Amino acid sequence: MDDAAQIVERLVTIEEELRDLAYQRLRAASEDGDERALADEKRVLQARRAIERAIAALRGVTEEASDAP
Repeated sequence: MDDAAQIVERLVTIEEELRDLAYQRLRAASEDGDERALADEKRVLQARRAIERAIAALRGVTEEASDAP
């Protein structure tokens, strides 16, 4: 497995953890009316989207490397 593929695997794990954290913060916001939790959820979601973009970009790199002769 090349370096980019290994990084993609780690990023996928991080993305899953961020998704779980976002749900936790959203749940806290809805159950407790916690305004801060709602703001936290939005920031976590923004970070998760950035990780998703990084995954997509690196998957393109790994696909290009596998297509090379």
